[in-house]
Amino acid sequence: MKQTEIPQDDSKLKNFTKEVCYVVDDKGAYTTQLSTGWEVKALALQTTWDEVQQRAEAAKQEALQGKTSPLKFFLEIKLMDLPTLAAYTGFWQWQIKRHFNPSVFNRLSEKKMQKYASVFEVSMDQLKKMNVHES
Repeated sequence: MKQTEIPQDDSKLKNFTKEVCYVVDDKGAYTTQLSTGWEVKALALQTTWDEVQQRAEAAKQEALQGKTSPLKFFLEIKLMDLPTLAAYTGFWQWQIKRHFNPSVFNRLSEKKMQKYASVFEVSMDQLKKMNVHES
């Protein structure tokens, strides 16, 4: 790709990150240049983000209906999985799965609840009520 052909299509990440591309300059030598991205990548990112938001909304509705605890919602919006949450909290994965049960979650000690709140970077009240600004 030539320097003049570097895609500079707008995406939601254009103000946060740029991508390094290898290009051929006027003299035929390889060099690097920054790109804000291209349409195909922006579409793929948007599709992925839409899916994450749908899963988070589904988890929130399940929690509001008493089918699961708020932990499932926070796992989704923080883009985590069980092994990651286990690593951050020090809980076993089977314990976290058990904490998905609303009755078990509601009986967690303050220390355990605070550990989850710290990992998710929310207050304990926000953790319990899922009252958090979602960006």
